[in-house]
Amino acid sequence: MKRFKIITLLLFGLLVSVGCDSDFEEINKDPNNPTSVPSSLLIPGVVRGAQNNSYSTFIGGDMGACWSQQFAKVQYNDEERYIPRQSVITNVWDTWYSVVIADADAMHTIAAAEKNNNMMGVALTLQAYGYAFLTDVYGAIPFTEAMKAATEGNIAPSYDSQEVVYTGVLKMLDEAISLLGTSGTIDGTNDILYKGNANLWKKFASSLKFRVLMRESGKKSVSAELQALVNAGNLFGSNADDAKLVYLSANPSANPLYESIVYGTRSEWKINSKMVDILTAAGDPRLAVYAQKNADGIYRGKPSGYNDVPSDDYNYTNVSALGKFYLRPELPGFFMSYPQLQFLMAEAVTKGYISGNANTYYINGITASLQFNEVSGALITSFLAERALSTTPAQALEQIATQNWIALFSQGVESWNEWRRTRFPALTPAVNGAFNQIPYRYNYPTTESSVNKANYDAAVTAQGADLLTTKIWWMN
Repeated sequence: MKRFKIITLLLFGLLVSVGCDSDFEEINKDPNNPTSVPSSLLIPGVVRGAQNNSYSTFIGGDMGACWSQQFAKVQYNDEERYIPRQSVITNVWDTWYSVVIADADAMHTIAAAEKNNNMMGVALTLQAYGYAFLTDVYGAIPFTEAMKAATEGNIAPSYDSQEVVYTGVLKMLDEAISLLGTSGTIDGTNDILYKGNANLWKKFASSLKFRVLMRESGKKSVSAELQALVNAGNLFGSNADDAKLVYLSANPSANPLYESIVYGTRSEWKINSKMVDILTAAGDPRLAVYAQKNADGIYRGKPSGYNDVPSDDYNYTNVSALGKFYLRPELPGFFMSYPQLQFLMAEAVTKGYISGNANTYYINGITASLQFNEVSGALITSFLAERALSTTPAQALEQIATQNWIALFSQGVESWNEWRRTRFPALTPAVNGAFNQIPYRYNYPTTESSVNKANYDAAVTAQGADLLTTKIWWMN
């Protein structure tokens, strides 16, 4: 009987559809429920998805700032001792593929149908950023077949080497740079990075390309491409050009550090003694911004590690909390900053990749970092009076890398990326660590070795054991 009713209803529906006017579809379109959305509506989800993940305390804090020894923990510090949670590892993989990359890819498809060059450029920039983020933390990843999971139902995409991924990322950025500023509009309401300014998106794509090229510069000749970017004049020109998401003042739209540490009352994240020691030795005014004084009225950091915390030596009261400036709900989440670009350019000059004055770029980077941290003009002047880049290349590179590390405070994953690339400042592995080495990568999600076993095995054979201690391609 039930089957008969279903058949009857289907026949009735067919008769109705055949007998209707040819304008049926136009008449019955619901303007309040569109079948497609403008490409710009996808920007907020992609941008927030990227920053909420990379700035979370469990990712940017534990597997970023703690590993680069900017943060330390006085409790629950397994990750600081190189024992990450596999659920968090999986969350990184899933979020960047399904939220950042897939939605940026969909944005590009819609923008192409709209014939909106500027939005295509935005989509390519965000997609390139997503792939660069993933390959920098894992190494080899699905790239050429990655989106087939969404479009063709392929749940077992092959992995590409990091070199191949970087080639693809650079191609995306080249296309984005060529599209941005040509035609089409970017809805300023939906564009939560640049309020619809295509020229600033072009600066972001160009500056990101500079960073990607510097990351692979130990493996490839990149001088001509870097110099071309400088000559084009589309790189960040000041802090005002930063690619950053300015968070809102209320939960759940506040910076993830605030939401965990302040709103969530999880105050185990503190400042690392390495940061305190370096800033103290230099008389750096950023110390008072990066940290609060402890219960004894002094700035005191904690070294990485120790499996018996909190203890009399290191606990919630005798280790300095992170500075209030960095616990604001509105603290920006950075995709890339002007200070980092300046330090990369200073390094590029020092290595002979581009022309220019390395000291000028170096001082620009320090100045911009101090200004972002709202250090007073007088303190900036006195601090810079004692700063100068060494004329000895090896010493200069250490100075540049150390200042870059300082300026990347709170940008956990990126500070760890840059430390792995330069190995400055010199860091000692965590006390009571699971192994005596700062991690070089994230291991793959455990599901990959079962759901995508053949491709996973091939990637591990080519890259090396699926361990936190295996170097990725661009590391020396």
